[in-house]
Amino acid sequence: MAAVASAVVAVGTVTGMISALDDGGGADEARPDVTSSPFLEPLPAVPSPSASKTSAPPSPSPSPSRTGPGPKAARTGTPKPRTQPASTRLYRHGDSQVLDWVRANPGDARRPLIESRIADHPAAVWFADYSPATITSRVRAITSAGAAAGGVPVVVPYVVPDRDCGGASQGGAPDLGAYDAWIDRFAAGLGSGEVVVILEPDAIAQSDCLSEGRRTARFTSLARAGRVLKAANPRARVYYDAGHSDWNSPQKQAALLRRAGAASAASSDGIFSNVSNFNRTADEIAYVRRTLDALGGAAGLGAVIDTSRNGNGAPADGEWCDPAGRKLGQAPTLSTGQARVDAYLWVKLPGESDGCKGSPGTFTPDYAYDLAR
Repeated sequence: MAAVASAVVAVGTVTGMISALDDGGGADEARPDVTSSPFLEPLPAVPSPSASKTSAPPSPSPSPSRTGPGPKAARTGTPKPRTQPASTRLYRHGDSQVLDWVRANPGDARRPLIESRIADHPAAVWFADYSPATITSRVRAITSAGAAAGGVPVVVPYVVPDRDCGGASQGGAPDLGAYDAWIDRFAAGLGSGEVVVILEPDAIAQSDCLSEGRRTARFTSLARAGRVLKAANPRARVYYDAGHSDWNSPQKQAALLRRAGAASAASSDGIFSNVSNFNRTADEIAYVRRTLDALGGAAGLGAVIDTSRNGNGAPADGEWCDPAGRKLGQAPTLSTGQARVDAYLWVKLPGESDGCKGSPGTFTPDYAYDLAR
């Protein structure tokens, strides 16, 4: 993530989420991992493997921003309804670091609160490793399990080349040609049921580190990725990186999003914000509405907001590494009651450390307990 990073990882520390990594044996498991980026300072970070039996890629963390929070926006009218009614139940994947901890610590006094307030809620599943041979089967394992359970899974492809501008979450596919091929295989695992795709956190908001030619090439691949994902499964809901309300202005971010295909119904259902960050939901709602207004494009574009750790908002001092006094935000839901806001999601898994209260990307029970109580 960059100095103006939005949500993923940060240099020197990372915050995580559920990720699915290739263990070399073709196992289809998803696990929380890391990423992070400071609230006021640039801090790139890569998803870190989880400490569970299967290694998992990182998940994003908050990133700093040059721009102050965007002004509050007036509520926009109700968007055009989707052609098919959306499900309202999110899928909770049964394999994560917090669930591992809950199962292994039945007598721990912190367990009941962590289980009821964190482990029992659905969170995103990240795919942060470049493993083309197994990505289709691993994505299919999540989407088919979600369909069987009658829920909507949330998946995060996080393999764009030059990820995190070489920061803590650096990595990704070796080049854009390889990335395009990986996306094809990812799309092949989406199935035919509803699924939410959080496409490449920070890939758009944190693109200033790229030359203009490389940025244009990345945006071309991201636009292609959205088209491929939606062509493979017309019920897939694909959202593009809008950073967060303390990063780019709505106008600047909308211009970047438009170049990456986010305004086209063929590739996009809208935008996402606040991944792994702490900004209050009301600020993010105002920001995403202003960004959508500036973006224009297809009718009915909406937004999803990461509410995993924003219950008390961002710390006044700009601390981004496991800051004290943070709380869980709104529970994940596909029914927000807010115009143009399609979902509140836990993209970052609460309780995974940014690297200060525990090892980057690992589940830290004391941290989780503090967030939950």
